[in-house]
Amino acid sequence: MTKQKKIAIVCNYALNPNRIGGMDRFYVAYDRKAKTLGYEIDWYFLNYEFFDFYSELTIFSANNQNMESFFLEKVNQENLQYDTLVTHFLSLCTSFFKKAKARGIQQTIVVDHNPRPLEGFPFSKILKNKIKGILYSQYIDQFIGVSEYTRKHILKDYGSFLDKKTSVIYNGIDTMVFVKRVNENTNKFVVCSHLRPSKGIQDLIKAVAVLEENIKSQIQIDVYGEGPYENELLEMIKENNLERIIHFRGGSSQLNELLYNYRYLVQPTYMECFSLSILESLAANVPVITTTVGGNLEIIENNTNGFIFEPKDYLALSEILKNIVLENLKIDNDVSLQIEKDFNLEKMVNEHIQLLN
Repeated sequence: MTKQKKIAIVCNYALNPNRIGGMDRFYVAYDRKAKTLGYEIDWYFLNYEFFDFYSELTIFSANNQNMESFFLEKVNQENLQYDTLVTHFLSLCTSFFKKAKARGIQQTIVVDHNPRPLEGFPFSKILKNKIKGILYSQYIDQFIGVSEYTRKHILKDYGSFLDKKTSVIYNGIDTMVFVKRVNENTNKFVVCSHLRPSKGIQDLIKAVAVLEENIKSQIQIDVYGEGPYENELLEMIKENNLERIIHFRGGSSQLNELLYNYRYLVQPTYMECFSLSILESLAANVPVITTTVGGNLEIIENNTNGFIFEPKDYLALSEILKNIVLENLKIDNDVSLQIEKDFNLEKMVNEHIQLLN
């Protein structure tokens, strides 16, 4: 009888019952598919307290400790044996991978979800990454970028010699769980984002603030998300007298059933690899207003399924909002069809499963 292969999946990702999104659905679907093929999987997450969505998974919580240290300590203390290690949201090319290989792991796959800063890395970081690539990439068998943008940056950051073991698997979502927009929902906008400066929500506030009153009064914006920048954003809204226009709704695990109530998603981000929020919005037939960063242009085509502007250019964003209200800009085609065809969850899961030895 063939020995059952055992996989460890280490994710620098906190599980939250109030935020069930694309990656959560991927983890569950991947676990289910791998088990049907005879694999045994242990999951390591940054933080987790039991809730039903993840009831089928075997999960170890780091309780907000360092993920790499937590995994290595558990493996060493309990003498755990794994055939394959897969990482999500961890730094690439660190000594962690050398130490993991020393524990007998035969195959290591790293999935890079980490966006790069808009201004690029400082020279010291660039140099350190190059050195890390030389020292530690030998302990990684496959590098996976979630977009072509990400793949190019893996090679740029750690060395072009990694080309043959670096590939792209696009994020995908469960399109079946999204309610599709059918109504016009005139001038109703939504933001779904972690609340931190790099997400650019402050630029949306500035963009609305400079609109003429007769345009501004026709707009409604709901913001779903939580994060450390919330108080600053709320203060900006108050300073600009936008409390009747921009509303913070907190985190939600039901965005798949809420997005259809809106006309456009606004994502004024400065950093992105390949946004699940964009995919989810399009799956609900809600076009996207976003920036040119990261992998956004690999999914958004200007005037076809969304509108594009340069990051930090709040005046350009304001002009887009104004022209939508004046009906000079409009997208009427069904923007969900491409997501169903090319960026579905089943495709993503199958491509990740195929990486396993």
